[in-house]
Amino acid sequence: MSSSSASTSEAGVSDVAWLLCDDEVLASLEVATSRADRRRGLLGREGFEGALLIERARSVHSLGMRFAIDVAFCDADLVVLRTVRLRPHRVTLPVMRARRVIEAEAGMFAHWGLRPGDQLEVRP
Repeated sequence: MSSSSASTSEAGVSDVAWLLCDDEVLASLEVATSRADRRRGLLGREGFEGALLIERARSVHSLGMRFAIDVAFCDADLVVLRTVRLRPHRVTLPVMRARRVIEAEAGMFAHWGLRPGDQLEVRP
């Protein structure tokens, strides 16, 4: 994944990537580009369209969030290892083989048909 051609918003999150599975675009994708952005995730938002990629993550939290999210734990090659629905004010257990996390508003993974074993791709 190369984010060098992606523009960056004020929050330091790239907003011009796409999340794909089997060459089908699932959603627009924001990529957390800094340590602060990885910690912040979707915190402070009322809702979310698209998906968020968090690099170097094995667990996530929804502390202070106002809505439930779908979370996909992926390996370094973006193969989905595990998916969970995370309600507000919760913390996931670490998924030790995970290197990246995809977050989306609750229900989107079912809508996309996303499940463990799927190979994801990020394109600018």
